[in-house]
Amino acid sequence: MRIGDYELHAIETGRFGLDGGAMFGVVPKALWEKTNPPDEKNRIELAARALLLVGGGKKILIDVGNGSKYDEKLRSIFKIDSSQYDLISSLKKFNLSPPDITDVILTHLHFDHAGGSTYREGGQVKPTFPKAKYYVQREHWRAATNPTERDRASFMSEDFMPLQFHNVLEYTEGEGEILPGVSVRLVHGHTTALQCPLITDGTTTVFYCADLIPTTSHLALPWIMAYDLMPLVTLEEKKTILNQAVDESWIIFFEHDPQVEAARVIRTEKGIVVDTKIKVV
Repeated sequence: MRIGDYELHAIETGRFGLDGGAMFGVVPKALWEKTNPPDEKNRIELAARALLLVGGGKKILIDVGNGSKYDEKLRSIFKIDSSQYDLISSLKKFNLSPPDITDVILTHLHFDHAGGSTYREGGQVKPTFPKAKYYVQREHWRAATNPTERDRASFMSEDFMPLQFHNVLEYTEGEGEILPGVSVRLVHGHTTALQCPLITDGTTTVFYCADLIPTTSHLALPWIMAYDLMPLVTLEEKKTILNQAVDESWIIFFEHDPQVEAARVIRTEKGIVVDTKIKVV
């Protein structure tokens, strides 16, 4: 897909699993398991899908998946599976290696979005993309480095503190354009100051919704993760953004849906759903 100066490519970084009940909050299992079958430990399969933008002298990644640093215990807990593909091998398909990446936009610093920012070499943890700037909302950085007891387990300091040590962080401040043709919208229901990128040329718009709408199942307004710090805020944010997405014919890019990379959405009597008549990728 081309938007303005950019060619856009989905980058599969591997699969992992999280508890289905946590992923769907108050929605009964009898409903969510129809489209998201759990394993014997009640975990559902999730993608960790990044987005690559190439053009205008830039090679930009939006989010970077779980990465490869975690020990066998954590890999087992979160069912991390990189047997089919990982971040580096997926980039190789486009003849890219880590030094080629110029910019990394991190929606937020939870491990499944920022884990691939760093890698372990011997006894050191280093930035995976040595020549890139990493963009993080300053307000979110403060929250991630001073987490509450409720969300502390979602932040792993090795994913992001080395970025500060190596002076590759670029703090973003609020909404607006952060790179040519790439702006961000802020949402606060899932975590403080999550930045959702919008890529647009005035005709076509892709919205990278990260954990605001992690899968197509979460298009339904009440289907909100128990992980969200402020679920009622998420509810209002979903209403606002999904209505704009329908009215302006945005393409929604799904980071965690194991089957659907991206889709346009339409308004129906049952709510806002994927437009199955239009294939976008």
